[in-house]
Amino acid sequence: MVSSFVSDANFSEGNLSFLGEDVKKASAVLRKTDSATRDMALTSAAEALLEDSGEIIKANKIDVEAAKAAGQTDTVVDRLRLDETRIAKMASAIKDVVALPDPLGQVVSGWVRPNGLRVKRVRVPLGVVGIVYENRPNVTSDAAALCLKSGNAVMLRGSAGAINSNVAIEKSLRVGLEAAGLPLSAITLIKDVKRETVADFVRLDKFIDCLIPRGGPGLIKLIKENATVPYVIDGDGNCHVYVDKDCDLEMAIDIVVNAKTSRPGVCNAMETLLLHKDIAEQFLTMADTPLAGVELRGDDASRSVLSRMLEATEDDYAREFLDLIMAVRVVDDIDMAIEHVNKYSSGHSEAIITNDYKAASKFMAEVDAAAVLVNASTRFIDGGELGLGAEIGISTQKLHARGPMGVAELTSVKFIVEGNGQVRK
Repeated sequence: MVSSFVSDANFSEGNLSFLGEDVKKASAVLRKTDSATRDMALTSAAEALLEDSGEIIKANKIDVEAAKAAGQTDTVVDRLRLDETRIAKMASAIKDVVALPDPLGQVVSGWVRPNGLRVKRVRVPLGVVGIVYENRPNVTSDAAALCLKSGNAVMLRGSAGAINSNVAIEKSLRVGLEAAGLPLSAITLIKDVKRETVADFVRLDKFIDCLIPRGGPGLIKLIKENATVPYVIDGDGNCHVYVDKDCDLEMAIDIVVNAKTSRPGVCNAMETLLLHKDIAEQFLTMADTPLAGVELRGDDASRSVLSRMLEATEDDYAREFLDLIMAVRVVDDIDMAIEHVNKYSSGHSEAIITNDYKAASKFMAEVDAAAVLVNASTRFIDGGELGLGAEIGISTQKLHARGPMGVAELTSVKFIVEGNGQVRK
């Protein structure tokens, strides 16, 4: 079914370059805008989301029904679905961003040279941030809020499956821009959802300063093959939890159950459980009932404990299931656990459960990932949970940002050099 939003006269955007030029002009305005004005726009946008929640939910239902009709998995539908509670959380996340310190103008470092030159590095906006993302309509508001807070304009290219939801959310967000007297194009949603538009979008290097893709392997492959805009990859989350021999087993079970089952379809959900051989049998026996709804795939050692467990393949240890499926492996020691993590990890988030300080320190030092946790669920690796207000993505690469990306990661630095007549000899 073609929805009223999709058939709207404004749906066909035409020339991407024209849009890009308009957004670039908006970014020049934002660069000169003070923090109070940007915060006013965000506060008004949050209020508009709440006031418009009925219309947003109505639009979202069209997308949800289309996803169900297309045979999408429950996980995909869950990521897509909006209700009053989720919209309230979106509005709350925007208000959390408002409460953050303004990153612009912050002095990152400063020093005085022997000749008297005063040097400092200060935060400035990136300019225009381009976001390509799949069926997560909350990304529309999170990304817009973080970009606006950091003085950036944003071009959003969501998926066809969430177009009605995204259009409704953009409309509410622009109420905030209008209330603050800012150009509406500072938040621009690309409504042409044809696949080839993505390839054109990621080549807008004249207008977009940084690209952040949020999606699966297919999207990431497209970005790597087509993008001429510098990008930061929001990658897969093949996250591990290692339960060490010296641990509180009850706590370990609570953490594993939370990390796997609270929201299995998100990138910070755990996918592989590693168990020290000394506690593997006891842990699996205790955890079998709490994990009853999870399909387990393990090695010979773990399968000898639980008869319901399927045999794990090499591919299972490398996969991001995004479902109630978990790979299990018994390891001889912490070195074997770290070796496994570094071999199969996507570099997202890795956790150790232990009461041994030396083991925790070793794991933190030797695991190569954007985030490492000790005695806590991988589900905490999230911008809001870590005090960033929200996140625009979780970078699994090492330049220029790594881990959850908040407002600071949406800035660059400018050198400011002040003198009193110095000339170079």
